[in-house]
Amino acid sequence: MNSTKMLLGFSTILLGLISATLIIMQAWGLSGPFVISFFILLVIFLKMTKNFSGFSFTFVIFAAASASLYYPDFFLGFGEFKYKGLIVPLLMIIMFGMGTSMSVKDFANVAKMPKGVIIGLVLQFSIMPLIGFTLASISGLPPEIAAGIILMGCSPSGLASNVMAYISGANLALSLTLTSVSTLLAPFITPFYMSIFAGELIPIDATAMFFSISKIVILPIIAGLSFNHFFHGRFPIVDKTMPKLSMIGIVVIITVIIAAGRENLLNIGLLLVVLVIIHNISGYLLGYGSAKLLKMDESSARTIAFEVGMQNSGAGLRYRA
Repeated sequence: MNSTKMLLGFSTILLGLISATLIIMQAWGLSGPFVISFFILLVIFLKMTKNFSGFSFTFVIFAAASASLYYPDFFLGFGEFKYKGLIVPLLMIIMFGMGTSMSVKDFANVAKMPKGVIIGLVLQFSIMPLIGFTLASISGLPPEIAAGIILMGCSPSGLASNVMAYISGANLALSLTLTSVSTLLAPFITPFYMSIFAGELIPIDATAMFFSISKIVILPIIAGLSFNHFFHGRFPIVDKTMPKLSMIGIVVIITVIIAAGRENLLNIGLLLVVLVIIHNISGYLLGYGSAKLLKMDESSARTIAFEVGMQNSGAGLRYRA
């Protein structure tokens, strides 16, 4: 196993160096297969490494995103059918899966840890929208792209924050509670913020946005919660497959979105990446620092950092799509 891992690690590094060299040389046509293969091998290598296997899904997304950037035609549609039509059903499946992983106990935790929940929600729905609006205002990006940055800041936290809380040994119960409550509040808070911060950039119909997010988030989550409450353990195949289906759904959605917006991404991609990184890092730092100033313990402060900094972009994709 060690020799296999060493060979795989060496091959991954070699492919990474070749990819970087071809990109620097601007040999875009040649670099595609190497870049995609690099990320695929990196995923396999991480899966074989106990301490870092939790990060493998991140690089699955990088592999999928690279494939859609280099070969967009494969991810736009088949014949007359456009893959963009899959986004809404897949988002609903993802939210249903999130609901099946929750229980009424998650929401009961609000009463057990009110300080952490209140601090987390206030920080999340203040820091990220304000930073998103600031970055969008100074970026000089086209209005629809700037509005997208604001939208990400106004979205709730997602399952990724729960995974990171688990991996880092943070307060997982607080993480699950914050994700659950922020997701249920999103149909009310996100349209409100978008009307204020993005209303001058693009037309915002707050009422339509409320119903759209409710349909894509609230109803599937309620269905998932109900399924978990009444049928938990009776259909083990659902419990096993829903997380995998959710991950596949996320990958498909990302590839379709990237393929559809490829030209814009290539024109403004570097600036957009920098802004997204600044946005998220600011959320982590300000979330953690604010929690510590408010006398939260270390594990809870780390949890709030993840909940503030990691947004559920899927919750906002329906409106952008």
